Amino acid sequence: MWHRAASYGRSIRVQHRRQLHHRTYMLRSAMDTSTAWRKWVERPEQLRLRQIIFQLHLWIGAIAGGWMLVMSASGSVLVFRDQLASMPGLDTLLLLHTSLLIGPAGRAVNAVGALALIVLCATGAVIWWPGRAHWRRSLTIEWRANFPRVSWDTHSALGFWLLLFVLMWGVSGLYLSRPQLFDALYYLDPQDRMADRVLFTLTTLHFGRFNLAGQIIWALVGPVPAVLAFTGVFICCRRVMFHKPSNPKHAAH
Repeated sequence: MWHRAASYGRSIRVQHRRQLHHRTYMLRSAMDTSTAWRKWVERPEQLRLRQIIFQLHLWIGAIAGGWMLVMSASGSVLVFRDQLASMPGLDTLLLLHTSLLIGPAGRAVNAVGALALIVLCATGAVIWWPGRAHWRRSLTIEWRANFPRVSWDTHSALGFWLLLFVLMWGVSGLYLSRPQLFDALYYLDPQDRMADRVLFTLTTLHFGRFNLAGQIIWALVGPVPAVLAFTGVFICCRRVMFHKPSNPKHAAH
C-alpha cells in the first residue's frame, strides 16, 4: 500500500513538473514574441530575419539593376507606340523590351527579371518599415541633404508610394514573358468566365493604353523602376565597397 502511495506521489510530482516546464516554455515563447514585436516596432534593423530579408533585397536588386534600367527606359517610350509608329528604330526598341534583341533567350531573361522584380517588391515592403520614430521621414525626400541621404530617401519614398505600380509591372511582365505560368487560372476557372478577362486586364495594365491621360501617367511613372535600380545599386556599392551604412540616417543598418 505504501509503495502505491509513493508511486502515486511521484507521478503527481512528475506531472506537476511537466506542467510547470510547459508553462515556463509558453511564457518564454510569449516573451520572445513580445520582444521581437517590440524590436520590429522600434528598431526593426536589429531583427535577424529582417537582416536576412534586407540582404536578399540588396543583392537581387544589385543583380537585376541593369535589366530594370533597360525595361524601364524602353517601356516609358513604348507607351506611345501607336503615336510613334513612324519613328525610326521603334521596332528595334520593341524587340529590346520584349526579348533583349536575343529572341527566346531574351524572353527567358525577362521572365527571370520580372520574377526578381516581384521578389524585390515583397522584400522591399517588409524592410521599408524603419521603426516608429522614423516612418514619417521615410515617406518624403530631404532634397537639401547630401547625395547618399537623397538617394536613400528617394529609394524609400518612391518604393513606398509606387509599390503597386512596380508590382503590377512585375506580374504583368512575367505573364507576357511566360504566359504558360498563368495556365493555373484556367484550372481555377474551367468555364473561362474570368480568366481571360483577368489576363487581358493584366496586359492592358502593363502598357497603360487606356487613353492619352493614362499613357502620360504610365510614361511619367515608367522611369521609377530605373530610379529604384540606380539608387539601389548606389546603396549596394556604398555598403559593400566603401563599408558605409546603407541608411545614412543611422550609424549602422
